[in-house]
Amino acid sequence: MALIDKYFSKDDLQKITEACEKAEEKTAGEVRVSIFSKRPRKLKNLSLKEVAQAEFFRLGMDKTRDKTGILLLIILVERKFQILADSGINAKVDQQTWDELAERLSEHFKNGKYLEGVQYCVRQMGVILAQHFPIKADDTNEISNEVSVQ
Repeated sequence: MALIDKYFSKDDLQKITEACEKAEEKTAGEVRVSIFSKRPRKLKNLSLKEVAQAEFFRLGMDKTRDKTGILLLIILVERKFQILADSGINAKVDQQTWDELAERLSEHFKNGKYLEGVQYCVRQMGVILAQHFPIKADDTNEISNEVSVQ
């Protein structure tokens, strides 16, 4: 049994994908979740933030029109996660907002509510992005909403 299967079923991953789709309904922002069972060997000497940045670029999240991509990266074996927003978001949303969201996600995880925690986090990302980056008439889905699993 893969480590991810201890935390998320295939149905859970689909629900997270759907949460990303829903979070983007009112924003020009792009929300994505990436879950690593363990840190890839080539990234083992990097900080958690650097791993998130590498994944952000690997997924092409830096290529959004208005620099409005946001990634939730989870590394299961390390029991760590990182919320990483692109420069367009960081220019309008302060780090404290993401730190508070991270605190809520930690509480969910500590209580074994992994799916609920990720869904909550994704929903809140959508709410925050909608305040600063409302959907535009010509908006397109620039990034896949599918959960990336490694």
